[in-house]
Amino acid sequence: MGWKQQGGVIAALAILIAGHPAFADPVSAQTVAGPASSNSFVAADFKVPTLVETPGFKIVPLGPELVDIDFAAYMSSIEHLQQTFTRSTSWPHKDVSSADAMKDMQTEQARFEKRTSFAYAVLTPDGSRERGCVYVYPSEVEGYDAVVTMWVTKAEYDAGFDAELYAWARAWVARDWPFAKVAYPGRSIDWPTWDAKVAASKGVPNSAFP
Repeated sequence: MGWKQQGGVIAALAILIAGHPAFADPVSAQTVAGPASSNSFVAADFKVPTLVETPGFKIVPLGPELVDIDFAAYMSSIEHLQQTFTRSTSWPHKDVSSADAMKDMQTEQARFEKRTSFAYAVLTPDGSRERGCVYVYPSEVEGYDAVVTMWVTKAEYDAGFDAELYAWARAWVARDWPFAKVAYPGRSIDWPTWDAKVAASKGVPNSAFP
């Protein structure tokens, strides 16, 4: 699934390592500097991670080559994601088409290449299945350098992977990304507080947000 904005509020996710042995320093990582657009929110010389591998999973940029396993992941967890991630019935829903899924992947790939936002699939080590996604994008709220959000499938959530991914991702962002202050809506900052901050930044009544 691609980076989503529901009712004007960007749904959010991210991360702090708690010493879990499965989430120690990555086994390997690849980065790319790439061309920075005028809208890039990271410096032109920052090497954006393109592969991080751990014993339990690996993350890679979302793109068309992952459309099938990404689609399978979020369509397996429609109600779960509507309640925990988007807080909206607009995504995912039972009528998402393969064309919708591909357009989403193309959009995420284009944003990544332009360095305006970074969406990652969280895959099993062999790359055969998607366990969830992590997103890194600019903050609309003053005082934050970036917003990180994430989701995992219902099965992974029930198995406890959501908390483990959040812990790992927070440490990863702190270690490998150039941000001083990062928001993790729905996690380190609760949704009502974050919604109020976004509303204030947009100059609209908070009641307009879910």
